[in-house]
Amino acid sequence: QVQLVESGGGLVQPGGSLTLSCAAFGSIFRINAMGWYRQAPGKQRELVAVSSSGSTQYADFVKGRFTISRDNAKNTLTLQMNSLKPEDTAVYYCKVDYIGRDYWGQGTQVTVSS
Repeated sequence: QVQLVESGGGLVQPGGSLTLSCAAFGSIFRINAMGWYRQAPGKQRELVAVSSSGSTQYADFVKGRFTISRDNAKNTLTLQMNSLKPEDTAVYYCKVDYIGRDYWGQGTQVTVSS
């Protein structure tokens, strides 16, 4: 069983920055993939960025603006978000793939507005 705790969301002006953090707790040996997803009102949940087997992947709409980083020793995941746009407004979720099962965090709200 894996529990995920997210933090770091909030209100920011366009062009600003935020850092999201996710910590995984439980009897964890080694996590396979860790990633960030987001869901805006009325839209489907979508991939933002994922870290797996030493590589990272980003959605086109965040390339060059967001950076995902992972600490395997601490089972933590961070998403540094720069140059935020109003369309980045969404609930951001951390997801972990552990022993073939997906675990989701509770989500953290990011609002980009002036």
